Amino acid sequence: MNLTQSPPLNRAQESRVAIERLYITMRHLFNRGFYKPSGVSGEEIREALLTLRPEIYGSVNDPHRVELDGLVYVMDRLPKGIESCRIITLVSREGFEQSQFPVLIPAKRRRNCYRIDQEQMVIEVTNGRSEIYDILTHLTFMFMEADKIRRNVFLDRGGKTREWEKLEAIVKSGGTVEEEERELALTYLSSILGRTFEETQRAYFRFAETAGTNTGLFQIVYGLGSVSVQEIRQENADREVNFTPMLRERIGQHLYGERWANRIKEFVWANNLQDRPIHIISANPHSVINCLYAPHALSGTTSWENLYDLALKLSQSDQRALRHQVREYAFAHGLHELVDTGGTNLLVQLIDTAKLDLKTLSPEIAHDRAYIKKTQPLLLVMDYAFGEQAFETMDELLKPYEPGSECYLLNVASISIMGKAGILTGDKGDLMIPTAHIFEGTADNYPLDNDFTSADFDGHGIGVYEGAMITVLGTSLQNKEILSYFRNSSWNAVGLEMEGAHYQKAIQAQSKIRGSVPANVKVRYAYYASDNPLLTGATLASGSLGTLGVKPTYLITVKCLEKIFKEG
Repeated sequence: MNLTQSPPLNRAQESRVAIERLYITMRHLFNRGFYKPSGVSGEEIREALLTLRPEIYGSVNDPHRVELDGLVYVMDRLPKGIESCRIITLVSREGFEQSQFPVLIPAKRRRNCYRIDQEQMVIEVTNGRSEIYDILTHLTFMFMEADKIRRNVFLDRGGKTREWEKLEAIVKSGGTVEEEERELALTYLSSILGRTFEETQRAYFRFAETAGTNTGLFQIVYGLGSVSVQEIRQENADREVNFTPMLRERIGQHLYGERWANRIKEFVWANNLQDRPIHIISANPHSVINCLYAPHALSGTTSWENLYDLALKLSQSDQRALRHQVREYAFAHGLHELVDTGGTNLLVQLIDTAKLDLKTLSPEIAHDRAYIKKTQPLLLVMDYAFGEQAFETMDELLKPYEPGSECYLLNVASISIMGKAGILTGDKGDLMIPTAHIFEGTADNYPLDNDFTSADFDGHGIGVYEGAMITVLGTSLQNKEILSYFRNSSWNAVGLEMEGAHYQKAIQAQSKIRGSVPANVKVRYAYYASDNPLLTGATLASGSLGTLGVKPTYLITVKCLEKIFKEG
């Protein structure tokens, strides 16, 4: 045996190397300020993505079949019309909000985007490097599928296929078809995409679900193919991705998180709430106020059996009037909302429990009225952060308040993190209770004294799994081999998410090193499963969780409130 010859890498090791190459390349291109997706640098990203073969991008490695579920997933996270733009510019908050360009907000990402002209799209980045990596990965996938479309529609001798000419006619006549002509049009489209009629039809209806934030399947396919064709056939028509100097200068500087946190602290002190025990909750902006206020606000208006039943009713799209009724009642009984305009896009709700009518609290929330009256906790509910943004916002929030030359510590009593995550051991809708956060791609690990245990959630008909969570660099950069390694090795991981290690890094820094909050501050983490990336057809690209997420969301919320509303 030749001892100098290295053994071949297995798929998990190859994938880890590919992820490392992706992030090194992306960071280099960001620092350089621009790249061409079809150039040498862009090709490096493509090759790494093809080596990785992420589950969420399905058949990205197939040279002819366009990946439709992955395309739906990506277009839900990119602005409307981006498919027909050849120049994409990433900027920081640079004044576009004051312009006349209409704001384009993707269906599944809180980011402001602006269509500058027929060729250029601007995407505002205020959530840190995680957002840049997220965008570049999605753009790379989009460009790869665009090139597949181009190869599928142009014959070897240079002419267009008949199906492409039919699609071109549809788009130039407005991009929509009458119902009686839809199946014929989808037949043409399925040939262009290299997919079955059934697959193409399903994708068409999935795009229709978020019609306000995309241009529809016909327009998207035509736009992607046309831009790819222009690059090949016309001079000076290369696709480009640019990063403005201000974005490169500001990234990692906590400018947006500092403004966001200072506004919260100013409100707390201006309303003389600083002496109250503050309980920070990272969650969605509806479950806490629905649990606290909805039962009494809607009494006599509608009927329900329990909080879960009530939450299901409020989640329906045609119940806007009921949701408005709950919010109006909440504003009259201690709710304050701070809408961020500084760049984080994170809504904050401050709930003064001194103004709660404790007699109206749902009996499903176990609580001690005397304890609540005595301590009068202040609930600070912050919307979900995105990746690295979690460190920026939590780090700035836990810092002392320093108006002028004075310095005041926040009276932080607990920090609760509720989130959705990919599960490795169960199914959609199950719960994960982390014992540690393992930061993918680094040697950083964060053991956790979690105030939640699996026993807190027993007896509710939902699977509960306790173990380590992987904080990944991007949900779209995972494959079965890497995830199976984390699950089956001694890491014993139960799930993956994007914020846990970032939150815990900030909490540990402020509590155990800088002393801004008590070293024994109560910390609670609980996640519900939005997908299982190890099961075919159960990734995020396969569709939304729907009402399946309502029960675990409200169960975590109730258990969080119970911990706050009882001593011990």
